[in-house]
Amino acid sequence: QVQLVESGGGLVQAGGSLRLSCAASGRTFSNYRMGWFRQPPGKEREFAAAIRWGDGLTYYADSVKGRFTISRDNAKNTVYLQMHSLTPEDTAVYYCAAARTTGGDIRSPREYDYWGQGTQVTVSS
Repeated sequence: QVQLVESGGGLVQAGGSLRLSCAASGRTFSNYRMGWFRQPPGKEREFAAAIRWGDGLTYYADSVKGRFTISRDNAKNTVYLQMHSLTPEDTAVYYCAAARTTGGDIRSPREYDYWGQGTQVTVSS
C-alpha cells in the first residue's frame, strides 16, 4: 500500500525559505509522477509542482516558478519541494501526491491516486 508522509512545514517570515519532504513507500515509483499541491485557507486545492520520477522532468505552476524547486532522491524514495522567497500568499496546507501514470493533466488533483496527510506552511508578513 502506498504511503506518502510529508514533513518540513512550519512558520516562516516573508522572504524566507522552507524545504518540504515527502517520504514515499509501498511501491516502486519509477513510473509514477509525484506532485505537490497546496490549499490556501478558504480556497480550493491547487497545483504547485510535479516531477516524473523516472526521468526527473519537472513542471511548475506560474505562481511558484523561479521560487520553488521540486526534486527527488531515488535512494531515499523521497520527493522534496524547496521553497524560496516565500510570501504570505504561499500560506497553505501542502500535500504530496502520487499518480500511477506520467500522462494526463498534471495540474488536476483528480489525476493523482495517492495523497499524504498534508503539512501546514504559514508565511508571516
